[in-house]
Amino acid sequence: MKNVLSIITINYNNLEGLKKTVQSILNQTWQEFEYIIIDGGSTDGSAAFIESKNDQIDYWISEKDSGIYNAMNKGIKKASGEYLLFLNSGDHLFDNIVLEKYNKLLVKKDLIFFNLNFVKDKSSWINKYPEFLNFSFFIVDTLPHPSTFIKKDLFKTTDYDENFKIISDWKFFMESICQDNCSYIWIDETLTTFYTDGLSSEPQNKKIIFKERHLVLKPKLLIYLENLTDPETRNEVVYLYLKTLKKSLTTKNYNIFFKEVLSFKPIAFRLRIKLISSGIAYVLFKKGLDRFSNDLRVLK
Repeated sequence: MKNVLSIITINYNNLEGLKKTVQSILNQTWQEFEYIIIDGGSTDGSAAFIESKNDQIDYWISEKDSGIYNAMNKGIKKASGEYLLFLNSGDHLFDNIVLEKYNKLLVKKDLIFFNLNFVKDKSSWINKYPEFLNFSFFIVDTLPHPSTFIKKDLFKTTDYDENFKIISDWKFFMESICQDNCSYIWIDETLTTFYTDGLSSEPQNKKIIFKERHLVLKPKLLIYLENLTDPETRNEVVYLYLKTLKKSLTTKNYNIFFKEVLSFKPIAFRLRIKLISSGIAYVLFKKGLDRFSNDLRVLK
């Protein structure tokens, strides 16, 4: 009998986080799922721990990989479930009964996404997501892969893009919804707890994240704008895109900032001059971000 759900955990040298994740999954009151662990050849005892749980894990491997998306693609290829849930080491399900409560939803849509409980240091908050998704949403945000059930059929024609280090899950969600028109539903409940100490949350990776997102987003943005006929929607999209350029300053992607401000056609001349001035002020004196935000208000 084919499993309705495969849960995939990616791990590399995160033994304590892995223990927390595995315990969360094995403690679920509903256990009719396939469990897969892909370990990247850890040297911290992770492989021995996984082996100790061998009778409760359907498939696992510990071998060197080329990055997180290479490991996730390995998991996809081994999974037999109709839906996939990526719960990587360190994160855990919100409580022990969430799968029992929500497994019956795994027949509805291509993507079924829930709210996500964020934990940072000693504080936590529930991040809610919109009921309706569009290109504007993905300019500034993404879906939470630890809280999203993904129909495996979506990976028949694509994998996670291994050319990127950090943003391929965002790219996958954006393309699936905005280009391929996959079906989705938001469930206003919390499925997973996510700790902000992973790869995408590390300060030194912020520059890489912005650069990778920009490489994917810019060509898609231009195509999207060409097809927009409503001036109000067009202004909103341009505003959101320019707002993201603020991050190009704070992440020290200065070349991207000035190239975009100088060449992005939808920017009016006077606004272009103001943004260049704000960018120079930030680069030289680490000032000007408030003025940058004020300048963009003309588009709202």
